[in-house]
Amino acid sequence: MDRPDVAVYVMANARPTLYVGVTSNLPERVMQHKCEDDPDCFTARYHLHRLVYFERFDSIAEAIRREKVLKKFTRARKLELIRRHNPGMKDLKLDEHRGRVPTPIPTPIPPRR
Repeated sequence: MDRPDVAVYVMANARPTLYVGVTSNLPERVMQHKCEDDPDCFTARYHLHRLVYFERFDSIAEAIRREKVLKKFTRARKLELIRRHNPGMKDLKLDEHRGRVPTPIPTPIPPRR
């Protein structure tokens, strides 16, 4: 089943502290982070309210595989990936796209060997 909002995403704050996650509903999940629905979670404790990067997938299994790859990246490598597609690390506003995920980011850098 195709899910248009299946994605791996990165939330950040101004520092930037980074959080890599996976979801089957990106707009809803981003709003949960921004509203700090669970005050004890990592993104709420560190006020990670900016969606700075995401990749869309056709299946949750594909997204989970990619999330595992991204989580193994060093902090510097994650920042390199983010800044390649979002140089100012600006919040990617989903509401500007009527709650839909914007156009996918071009092919990400492959894992280092």
